[in-house]
Amino acid sequence: MTVRLDYPHGATPLDADELASLIPGHITTQGELNEWEQLNIVQGEQWACKQRKEILNEGFLRQLHKQMFGETWKWAGDFRKSDKNIGVDWLNIGVELKKLLDDVRYQVEHNAFPGDEIAVRFHHRLVAIHPFPNGNGRHARMMADLLVERLGKARFTWGSKSLVDPNDTRKQYIAALQAADARNIAPLLAFARS
Repeated sequence: MTVRLDYPHGATPLDADELASLIPGHITTQGELNEWEQLNIVQGEQWACKQRKEILNEGFLRQLHKQMFGETWKWAGDFRKSDKNIGVDWLNIGVELKKLLDDVRYQVEHNAFPGDEIAVRFHHRLVAIHPFPNGNGRHARMMADLLVERLGKARFTWGSKSLVDPNDTRKQYIAALQAADARNIAPLLAFARS
């Protein structure tokens, strides 16, 4: 069965091998895939909320992605093995993640920024690394939510609308990420609480 995906602006296209790793055989459209993934993500979120272990390590990052997408993609929880339209060279994912996690642990330990800013900066860098073939934005938002909760704050609202569908909220999110790429974190901080 052929799957026809219509990627929204800013989405990471899957290559043929990654797309062939789709687990459910009934999915043929982007809408069906989005619905299926969302059900899987809800299960991943339920799993994550029960965890009491340290979240700022590679093992947790991988396990969370697997919990969020493991019923959708065979590669869930595995780092990508090709370069994409965004992200570091795939061979550098492990090194860049280690640097990010070390930096965030230091920021938390030394209160380098307010809690919201630590979590939003973490989210931005995790998206920029883009460790997985797909689902990176959703995964990074959930990681930021888990981190900000551990820092004693409420979860982010992320524009209060779906960021998967091509809409104005998604455009605002992408623009805020691009501003953060240019070292202006303020729009992403504001968007996270909007």
